[in-house]
Amino acid sequence: MQIALAPMEGLVDEILRDVLTGVGGVDWCVTEFIRVSDRLLPASHFHKLAPELRDGSRTPSGTPMRVQLLGSDPACLADNAAFACGLGAPVIDLNFGCPAKTVNKSRGGAVLLREPELLHAIVAEVRRGVPAAIPVTAKMRLGFDSPDVALDCARALADAGAAQIVVHARTKVQGYKPPAHWEWVARVQEVVPVPVFANGDIWTLEDWRRCREISGARDIMLGRGLVSCPDLARQIAAAEAGRADEPMTWSELLPLLRAFWLQARRKLSPRYAPGRLKQWLAMLMRSYPEAVALFGAIRRESDCPLIDRLLGVDPMALPAMRIA
Repeated sequence: MQIALAPMEGLVDEILRDVLTGVGGVDWCVTEFIRVSDRLLPASHFHKLAPELRDGSRTPSGTPMRVQLLGSDPACLADNAAFACGLGAPVIDLNFGCPAKTVNKSRGGAVLLREPELLHAIVAEVRRGVPAAIPVTAKMRLGFDSPDVALDCARALADAGAAQIVVHARTKVQGYKPPAHWEWVARVQEVVPVPVFANGDIWTLEDWRRCREISGARDIMLGRGLVSCPDLARQIAAAEAGRADEPMTWSELLPLLRAFWLQARRKLSPRYAPGRLKQWLAMLMRSYPEAVALFGAIRRESDCPLIDRLLGVDPMALPAMRIA
């Protein structure tokens, strides 16, 4: 079984990738999408969203990281994919699942699921453009407004050379509204010869068990569920191995929250760092009552030194948290 950490724009950046993969259970992770339009992007753009490229394309815990590209121009995507490989990307992942309106309006993400032939052209061109030893993978949804073409889309991706396909088991129009239709993951796996990962609405160990039963998928990708419950991948990996893993307590999570805050303080301006902390805390509230109280205490705060004190953080530790 492989457990992957999903790419989530504006949420799972290198800071959260570092923290979540450090907990354990995650086999690989994916960058936030790098938008490709009509030109070859500079190295600085790749390094901004994927600084792990400078460290062997691994998070500090040693978890492999894949580079995800988003766009609709096959040739331009291929050129940028080849460049990313030259920078050290071990896998190129292609985004055909983002439901954001602004992304879809610019012909990126899930809107391309209306055009299976274009999906094929993109994957085929990228596959030709990168070294043969570097896999090309893809993430898709069940369609734009209907799953009617889901199987055609999956076939197009696999026939063009995608080595793995992650299926978020909802359409673009469904967004993140429950339920995820895991039964469609099984249908996709029936028509393609490559591994299919189940994604969507896996919040708990019991959700994973039900997802496996319904989808038949051995491999999974965790997104919001892992952000809300940072040890979920570790729990699932332990259960798969026949072991019990005690859920992470708040006292065990708090050092991770402090480390996250210190990195946010270092990498972001004082104007934006508090928002990143509140964003993660808001998701942690699903799993930890203590997060509710802490979120309430800092909800209206924008003063970083005050937040330092509320978290029990020594700001002098900031230099020690620097990442090359």
